[in-house]
Amino acid sequence: MQLREIHLRKLPDGCHDVLVVGGGINGASAAAALSGKGVKVALIDKGDFAGSTSMHSSNLVWGGIKYMESGEFSLVRKLCRSRNHLIRSYPSSVQEIRFLTTIHHGFRHHPLVPWAGTWLYWLMGNAFTRRPHYMRPSALKAREPIIDTSNAMGGFEYSDAYLHDNDARFVFNFVRRALDFGALAANYVEYLSSRREEGVWITQARDVMTGDTFEIRSRVLINAAGPWVDDLNRRAGQRTEHHHVFSKGIHLIVPRLTEARRVLAFFADDGRLFFVIPMGPRTCIGTTDTRVESPAVTVTSQDVAFVLDNINKRLTLERPLVEADIIATRCGVRPLAIKPTGGGERDFLNLSRKHAIDLDRERAHLSIFGGKLTDCINVGEEVVETVKGLGIAVPDEDCRWYGEPDGSVRDAFLQEARRMKLDDLTAAHASEPISQRLWRRYADKAFGMLEELRRDERQAEVLIEDTEYLRVELVQARDREMVTRLEDLLRRRSKISLVVPEASIGRSAGLREACDVLFGDAAERRLAEYLEALSVEQRERRVEEGDDGGVVPGA
Repeated sequence: MQLREIHLRKLPDGCHDVLVVGGGINGASAAAALSGKGVKVALIDKGDFAGSTSMHSSNLVWGGIKYMESGEFSLVRKLCRSRNHLIRSYPSSVQEIRFLTTIHHGFRHHPLVPWAGTWLYWLMGNAFTRRPHYMRPSALKAREPIIDTSNAMGGFEYSDAYLHDNDARFVFNFVRRALDFGALAANYVEYLSSRREEGVWITQARDVMTGDTFEIRSRVLINAAGPWVDDLNRRAGQRTEHHHVFSKGIHLIVPRLTEARRVLAFFADDGRLFFVIPMGPRTCIGTTDTRVESPAVTVTSQDVAFVLDNINKRLTLERPLVEADIIATRCGVRPLAIKPTGGGERDFLNLSRKHAIDLDRERAHLSIFGGKLTDCINVGEEVVETVKGLGIAVPDEDCRWYGEPDGSVRDAFLQEARRMKLDDLTAAHASEPISQRLWRRYADKAFGMLEELRRDERQAEVLIEDTEYLRVELVQARDREMVTRLEDLLRRRSKISLVVPEASIGRSAGLREACDVLFGDAAERRLAEYLEALSVEQRERRVEEGDDGGVVPGA
């Protein structure tokens, strides 16, 4: 029986201390923190874990330098410290990266003003990263030749951090950590309604895959549904101090534009930061910032035109980027926490991603608004303290519920991988030593994978062409990662569908065998489901040029 089915059977049993609804970064970190400290936790999500906002980020772990212009210095200080803590806690996954920022004529400030801001930013981050530097246009061009400096006044270089793997993978590792601590979790379980009876929440839930409904009992209910927090609160009859407004952001994934491993930052035509971000063999460019009324968003032709226009104005490429260059898109909403009074009329472009936790103490109900990946550990710790204040026992308060294992464990893994000559075995299809990638993605769980590779060298085979994903990783995904649909693997447990065109994935000769490993008797059904979804997307992409609802070709 698969892990998800085991947990589905257990979710209705007894009464949990806490039920967390929503498996994005807020819900995943809350579940990991609570379960790590000994609280009995259940976690559900109506789709896959990290299936919404948390898989559409810029993959940046940053202190919010843009919030300095709006005077939110305490938030910037907090986020910088959180960024530093993540770099220390996840040295293989969260790494410092340099940002090369160009200021063009016509910008609202002379380059020396934002450059001075980077020094303040550096100091607010305890001088943890490399120092910022001011650069004249000639120095910018020498550092990165593809930058168009013909209209540049100058620029500067400073540091923040980024995720070596994709954001959804980082979120799932919190879910995996919660499972290791004994939490029950299941994806594709939809929240329907909840009621409070005799000090217990009774939540009606539905298994999306089968349609079966069941009840989950808990003493505390946490609404961590991201963009759908307000909707769930309405269904639960909860009134809150905060609510969400939404900003849509898109990114385009294109062929690698530069070999340099740094982020190129500009100010787009609308005045906001605009990035060129390395993503393995590809480059991610964006983002937009469009006020929308609903979390249901798509990439429009206007979005694509904005991103391509801005990037082509700022880089000197052999030829301008066009829609045909787009390998994939990322499109999601930023849920921004505001209060009905004081902030609703504020320019949403300047709203920060700070989180807020609204508590209904009488009904033992928490709602988590806003938030960003950088702040995840703070969210987890704050949730624990809030739940503790509701009378829930927290028996292991000193447990460190996050972070990679001790460096000595990593060294032992890499030493064992060297003895096996693992990197030689997989060198033909790896852009980096496979041992480093396995450790970064699976940490101490990778020891078991070494044992499988030692037992059967076929486990080192790559089944899906143009990827680095080994057969042994498919086995890991099947047994420990609740991969329920093929997209869960391709888009969230890995970044395959972000860097490999979906048409190429669909034609992969090894895709059928990968489905056999993942889904067994359900392989044909899951493969057909995925291919049908690709076919639907391809039909949607045939909309006429200029249709506002169109999805771009090649996305």
